Amino acid sequence: MILAAGRGERLRPLTDHTPKPLIEVAGRPLIEWTIKNLVESGFTELVINVAHLGQKIIDRLGDGRQLGCEISYSKEGEVGLETGGGIHRALPLLGDRPFLVVNGDIATDFPFHTLPMNLSGKAHLVLVSNPNHNLKGDFSLKEGLVFDEEGPRHTFSGIGVYDPGLFSQCQAGKFPLAPLLRKAMANHEVSGELYPGFWLDVGTIGRLKELEQRLFLKD
Repeated sequence: MILAAGRGERLRPLTDHTPKPLIEVAGRPLIEWTIKNLVESGFTELVINVAHLGQKIIDRLGDGRQLGCEISYSKEGEVGLETGGGIHRALPLLGDRPFLVVNGDIATDFPFHTLPMNLSGKAHLVLVSNPNHNLKGDFSLKEGLVFDEEGPRHTFSGIGVYDPGLFSQCQAGKFPLAPLLRKAMANHEVSGELYPGFWLDVGTIGRLKELEQRLFLKD
């Protein structure tokens, strides 16, 4: 699942008329770079949630065939349901097995095919070194398990594998994901890893330009 329902407030005025996932970087919409990485890693059945200007995303990507995948859409209306509510709404499209969720506003060369898709707990999170805009980090990592504790903390990358059971007590509607994860962490049900490679949260104009420069240099 690719999360693509956010309004992209920090990227205004670009996102006033263009949904953030369709902002072009090095000649290609941001979300297409993510899809390319997923398809190359063997993920060819995708679900994308849409809200703000969502029809533009649907019109651009269609059923995904031109990108080598199958895309289904989970429509949330113009407001959106936050991360937890958005995933919960999409569960009928995601099946009863653990599934991968990727934030639609990140850029990374993470090798998605290495993720554990058979979970012993409720979730597996990919963490990264803290960027300048999140120096305090989000979660700690100890012996392969993720906790919300004091000590050295890392930043959640927006890449995670979730068991549908994580949402078993949830009701339909708008709600965040973090409280569900923290509850599972307290029960030692969240595994994790620290990825040392390239990762960027494309949340501002400055970081968008940084990504574009990197992609041009790579070419």
